[in-house]
Amino acid sequence: MFKALVAVVALTASTAFALPVEVSRPIQKMNSHKALADGYDWEGIVKLSNCSAALITFEGMPETKKAVVMTNGHCADLPGGRFLAPGEVLVNKAVSRTVGIFDVKKGLHKVKATKFLFATMTDTDVSLYELELSYKEIKDKFDVDPLLLAPSHPKANTEMMIVSGYWERGWDCSVNAFIPQLKEDAYTWIDSIRYNAECDTTHGTSGSPIIERNTRTVIGINNTGNDSGERCTMDNPCEVSTDGSITVSKGTSYGQQTYQIYSCLNKNFDLDLKQRGCTLPKPAAL
Repeated sequence: MFKALVAVVALTASTAFALPVEVSRPIQKMNSHKALADGYDWEGIVKLSNCSAALITFEGMPETKKAVVMTNGHCADLPGGRFLAPGEVLVNKAVSRTVGIFDVKKGLHKVKATKFLFATMTDTDVSLYELELSYKEIKDKFDVDPLLLAPSHPKANTEMMIVSGYWERGWDCSVNAFIPQLKEDAYTWIDSIRYNAECDTTHGTSGSPIIERNTRTVIGINNTGNDSGERCTMDNPCEVSTDGSITVSKGTSYGQQTYQIYSCLNKNFDLDLKQRGCTLPKPAAL
């Protein structure tokens, strides 16, 4: 999942997982990876220097609010290239990062992210960036609308699309099952989404939105897969059932839940981890 690869050739292999690429790659058009038919909705898909992401909004959120981009916690591009530690949570932390937002014609528009609203690799694998522009400003300047984050748990067998801003291509997949615990090295994720066997996402697709087929509704976030069949090691997550038994499935890809973010939104659509019923991981200080 996390290793920062330094050679693009390493990314073109037929691997299943979704790791970040380089933390220093500039945002630009890049079409070197094998492309599928041009049948995906690119509006609101985001390209990062090392991963993929999406411009998302929440049900009922005013267009005057600052826009939000969602990617993985392991795509956070922290100083020194480090990753968030197990149990670590970032909240309302200033940041300066350029993201590239695609419009419906696949034009790429650069916007500054100014804050981590939230970032963690504990229980789930997600980062929420606040942008310098509001949804209305993005619509007025670039004619781009966000995707809607689903407020409820996805269903098994849901047909879905994984659209990667980094690789500028998509995958047609389905929800195969929900895994009680997914372990990779020191990290544990809860209620992970397992994809059907043919869903061969690859490096650089980390942070891609999992979109319900023929909608603009995001039901989860792509984050990892088992590369070589190893057991619970880096780049080789293992499945842990409720009875503690461990299963390894080489080549299988996974995503993480995102609906629980709603439990921590207050009436102003601000993230409040102290709010009653909030189920996201909390910083140790809270």
